[in-house]
Amino acid sequence: MADPVSISSVPLVGVAVNASLACLKILAGVFGNSYALIADGIESTADIVSSLVVWGGLRVAGTPPNERHPYGYGKAEALAGVVAALGILAAAGIIAVQAVREILTPHHLPHWSTLLILLLVVGVKETLARWTNRVGEQADSVALQADAWHHRADAISSIAAFIGIAIALVGGPGYEPADDWAALVACSVIAYSGLRLLYITSRDILDAAPPKEVEEQVRSVASGIPGVRAVEKCRIRKSGTALFVEIHVEVDGHATVDEGHRIGGAVRSRLKSAGLRIADAFVHIEPYSASVRSVELPLDQVPFDAQ
Repeated sequence: MADPVSISSVPLVGVAVNASLACLKILAGVFGNSYALIADGIESTADIVSSLVVWGGLRVAGTPPNERHPYGYGKAEALAGVVAALGILAAAGIIAVQAVREILTPHHLPHWSTLLILLLVVGVKETLARWTNRVGEQADSVALQADAWHHRADAISSIAAFIGIAIALVGGPGYEPADDWAALVACSVIAYSGLRLLYITSRDILDAAPPKEVEEQVRSVASGIPGVRAVEKCRIRKSGTALFVEIHVEVDGHATVDEGHRIGGAVRSRLKSAGLRIADAFVHIEPYSASVRSVELPLDQVPFDAQ
């Protein structure tokens, strides 16, 4: 399992990069007569806040369990992801409103130098997005993946601004609002990203089951423990970057309590050390009965121990 303290440093890199680019884009937009570039700078300042929220969420999620929170603080990571997703939607709304205002307000053509700034921004933000997303996928962190999409949304809006400014410069007088229309189009892409991330992070908060292959891996590990005859139920929920497992394993019905306890302990230990990011496993021991499995009986006729 990835170390929450180490992955929490990733958003801070984004904060430093976004702060630098926000200043560069806003200044270039003001002096280059490009609202699309100014809007890009505003979106970068929103990214700074988002990255700080993600950083805080990851730090809280890394707090060890205690008596008040015996399952730890992993949900803080998903909550940070929700805030980041809402930040993307808010940024899309702000840019859209300002873009419409600029379309209705006559202004000068943007300066050609703004194209160079945008090319630099696209390269830096896409690189940052890919790196952040790769770390997020490795750690299974929805908050980091949301932060990565913040960076990618910035790159997308910069590409749209580049196209709009290029059209304005080639078209000449009468095409001044082209970069503002480009900013408006980029808002739809950014808003889609925000809605997509809100859906993903909400799944974690609502304890959605992980992919089926994760359950299959858990069942496979548990089935390999000596004394385990079968795996009955298996429920898994995600909290932060860690998994909590509740599993029912079947053992010989004539086994002693001590033998059942030993097998259950072995299952729990093996699952926690299997490299599946399992923070803890709750193992229920059930008696195995081949006869009950081979004959379908009405519920009121099934022996109590087999129900």
